[in-house]
Amino acid sequence: MTALFNPAPRIERRVFEGGVEVFVIDDALLEPTRFVDFAAEHWPLAREKGHNAFPGAELPMPDAFNDRLTDWFNEHLRRRLGGRRTLRAHSRMAMATRAPGALEPRQWLCHRDRDHVHPGERVAASVLYLFDDVGLGGTAFYAPKRDAQATALLVHDSSTLEAAAFRAKHPDVAPGYLVDSNDWLERIGVVEPRFNRLIAYDGDVFHTSHIVDAARLSTDPRRGRLTINGFFTLRSATV
Repeated sequence: MTALFNPAPRIERRVFEGGVEVFVIDDALLEPTRFVDFAAEHWPLAREKGHNAFPGAELPMPDAFNDRLTDWFNEHLRRRLGGRRTLRAHSRMAMATRAPGALEPRQWLCHRDRDHVHPGERVAASVLYLFDDVGLGGTAFYAPKRDAQATALLVHDSSTLEAAAFRAKHPDVAPGYLVDSNDWLERIGVVEPRFNRLIAYDGDVFHTSHIVDAARLSTDPRRGRLTINGFFTLRSATV
């Protein structure tokens, strides 16, 4: 399968508190319904992954799609996100499905995409929304309220402690999807979803799916919060 991306995208730059940049592109794919059909056909192969905090199943995208997405990202977004060269890239379909009560502590928080990054490298991420129901939520961005050491310990605890132990140690973190600010994290902006909208941002910024009404979530790719998520490890332009 090959992807057909808009060859002349209109790129909107949004700037949140602290100078956080998010680039928003509507009509990213020329034939977006092809990918909803692809998801509906192949979703039985999707699986939840244990190595990340995503609250639902994921499906790796074919190499042909990943190559086209990477080429398009390199042409239109890489330099805007501080990259000089793309070292690695991958993409996957994803659909948030977990009920709030089934979330793990690491899913009660936002996260950063920064694993396996070496000095002189940075990670950029993209999300392509493939659903019509705006009530399923877009993407929210956050800034830590406390110092880096305390924030890192909170994130570590959320990944290593069982729910009861985490709640006992951090009673100021509420279970469920993170929607607003809390004692640890300040919400600095939200990008609303739109069918065939792609957003791209620095993966080092705290972010999460902005799921306000979890009752809308579905396991049906034609009705649920279907996205294609891209990850790009870049050689920093400042190196």
